[in-house]
Amino acid sequence: MLNIDLNGKTAVITGSTAGIGLAIAKSLAQAGANVVVNGRTQAAVDKAVAAVQAHAPSVEVQGVVADLATAEGCQQLAVQAPHCDVLINNLGIYGTVPFFDISDDEWQRYWDVNLMSGVRMSRAYMPQMLERNWGRVVFIASESAYNIPADMVHYGMSKTAMLGLARGLAKMAAGTGVTVNSVLPGPTLSEGAAQMLMANAPADQTLEEAGIAFVQQHRPSSIIGRAAQLDEVANMVTYVASPLSSATTGAALRVEGGIVDSI
Repeated sequence: MLNIDLNGKTAVITGSTAGIGLAIAKSLAQAGANVVVNGRTQAAVDKAVAAVQAHAPSVEVQGVVADLATAEGCQQLAVQAPHCDVLINNLGIYGTVPFFDISDDEWQRYWDVNLMSGVRMSRAYMPQMLERNWGRVVFIASESAYNIPADMVHYGMSKTAMLGLARGLAKMAAGTGVTVNSVLPGPTLSEGAAQMLMANAPADQTLEEAGIAFVQQHRPSSIIGRAAQLDEVANMVTYVASPLSSATTGAALRVEGGIVDSI
């Protein structure tokens, strides 16, 4: 029987006040990890801390307000939460924009938020993991890393770069107890996705039905034929973050329902 036990470990989850990040924080806390949640506003961070604490009353939950799109924000998080056994590089932005309308500034913003936040936090926390000879670094990428969306080229590119970063860091940690992996969700029923789906849905349609309609129209290669639930993504991440995944590193693990048409 699998028993995921993260008691005594501290997990830092970037961009974790909502959506997949918050679901991961709750799941890791339920497995016994002390958790550090992060967001850009005090109100959002306080709300997330309360939600995680209610989900797992026995663990310590810390909130850090910091904008990880900047080097200063990443430094702030590393100073306020100096110990990390499990780093989940979850922070990310997305949005549909025609390629010819994406400005240089917007390209740079996606690079800073989606990639450089992970570069900086890995640089901050991996040395102590290597010194202890145990650690987990997980990048939350996307099936869009393989399946570059024509209306989100900048987003897809940033996620492809993330896979390269994670693979390189895994090789850097070769022969140690530190693993580095990517997890690739597909369409997932997060708050942001729900807002987008329901804005265009018929009045009598449920969120799950709207997710099915979206997947059928925009991701027809999906094998499960629906959007994933938050917990389904968080479950994969929790396994990868645990001692049980010790032989899995340098991997791009898909939890996208089979959208990527590859064996």
